Order: sequence, then C-alpha cells, then structure tokens
Amino acid sequence: MFTGIVEETGRVESVKPTANAIELVVRARVGGRGVKTGDSVAVNGCCLTTTRVSTKGKDKLLRFELLAETWKRTNLQFVKAGSGVNLERPLRADGQLGGHFVTGHIDGLGKIARWEMVGKDHVLDISAPPEIMRYMIFKGSVAVDGISLTVAEARKTGFRIWIIPHTFEVTALRERKVGDAVNLEADLLGKFVDRFLSLKNSSRRASLI
Repeated sequence: MFTGIVEETGRVESVKPTANAIELVVRARVGGRGVKTGDSVAVNGCCLTTTRVSTKGKDKLLRFELLAETWKRTNLQFVKAGSGVNLERPLRADGQLGGHFVTGHIDGLGKIARWEMVGKDHVLDISAPPEIMRYMIFKGSVAVDGISLTVAEARKTGFRIWIIPHTFEVTALRERKVGDAVNLEADLLGKFVDRFLSLKNSSRRASLI
C-alpha cells in the first residue's frame, strides 16, 4: 500500500527484454534506501517487486521484471534510459498518510491534453477512458503516475488537476508534455462503493423477477 506522496524522481538506467519478461533498472537514492530484494516499490505509481538491488556510487540500482500485462497497461512501455520515473516506497504501519490510499495497481492510461503554466501553478488536463472516468468526482482523489492529486474538474472524457510548484519540481511531471501517456489509478474507496451498489442493484432486480 502506498500514499501517492512521491519520494524521488528516479532515473531509468536501462530497459531490455529477457527470456521471460522485460527488465527495468532504475537508479534511486532516497527511493532506494532500505530497499532489498523482494520489496515493493511504486514506479510511476505501478507496484513492482525488486528482483535485485545493487549499489552504484551513492545510488541504488533497483531491478524489476515486468510481465506483459504490466508492460501493456502502464506507461513504462514508453520509458528509455534516462527517463524520469516517480518512486515511492510502501507505507509503513506507523507511517504518515499524507495523500490517499494507493494500491499501485494501475487501472489504465490517460493522455495529457493540456499542460501549461497558469500564474505560479500548472494546469493539467488529462483525457481518460469511460471505465476510469466513472470514478472521477469533483474534489475526489486520483493517482497520476503515482502522485496523489485532487480532481479540480471532471468532464465526460477527462478531468483537470492543478499542480503546485513543489509537486512540479519534485516529480517526473516536469518532464511530461502534451500527448504523453500517464498511469491512472482511481480512488480505491470509489471502486468499493461502485461495486457494492452494483451488487445491491443486481440483487434488487433479481428479487423483482
């Protein structure tokens, strides 16, 4: 479980296919502290398991093996050596929940439709498919590339969020541009409520037959 509070922008060291998966190596410093083989790390909001941890100078090299499902569903398919990725280690049981509960299970990809500075902040418009937009509500939470953000406006085919200078400076969003894909994870609470109401309505319809 994560919180959507990005600890660091890591750098992709390499990405290459192997016999059974795609190997992704990320260089980290803060995001690599205390991480060992078998631990989970959120990379652009995607929960991945470290298969190997090594040291390179003051940094850690975190190796992950991506299966086809992860590769196709996330924007990790577009990264290359040098790409910035958002990193977050799992929430400790005694840790502070500064964002919202984020599972690291990506629902799908959105696309940046508008990304520009307005005053001191940045406005970010993201187009998203209907299966994700059903969970978007005004002032609700959403994880974009693993960043816990608040929905400022929800439309039929997309939503808007505002990015403060601090978030722009410490996350990989500063490297994104219009047309880029972003990983989206809808609010977990919204999914449970939607599922509960769907089952309840199904039971009600069945009782009327």
